[in-house]
Amino acid sequence: MRALIAGGALSLLLASQALAADLVARVDGGAEIARFEIADGEGWCVIWNHSVQGFEVADCYENRGGRMVLVRSHQPDFAAGLGHIPGRGRQVSDGEGGYWILDIDEPVPGDAYILRAGSPAVDHRLRTPARQVSLSAAAARRPVRISLE
Repeated sequence: MRALIAGGALSLLLASQALAADLVARVDGGAEIARFEIADGEGWCVIWNHSVQGFEVADCYENRGGRMVLVRSHQPDFAAGLGHIPGRGRQVSDGEGGYWILDIDEPVPGDAYILRAGSPAVDHRLRTPARQVSLSAAAARRPVRISLE
């Protein structure tokens, strides 16, 4: 009986590890810039400074069963290029003059996308609760593939 319980616990452990995935950023050509292990249900954000207003903007994602899903976006202003699209999530105040778009829950096709990293002033970066990596420092003005693998 004890062996069955231990075997069941091992199966559960292996199943939960299978749902963990690596968030990887690669510069055009394949050189790896960043790699983060993201457990199922955990998230990360792509953060950048708005090119005109300079404030921080964030698009936040989660690993949902090994899939990359856009879940929310933070925008401190209705500046150029920003705004809520009706029917795509819900807009709520952030209490500081900006807003969150919550419940976007949009799977990213192929669990990857290409981002053209901005200049050092824009400073595109990947942020998890434990770590942050600047994509712009490594690949300013170049295409970067962000993928959940």
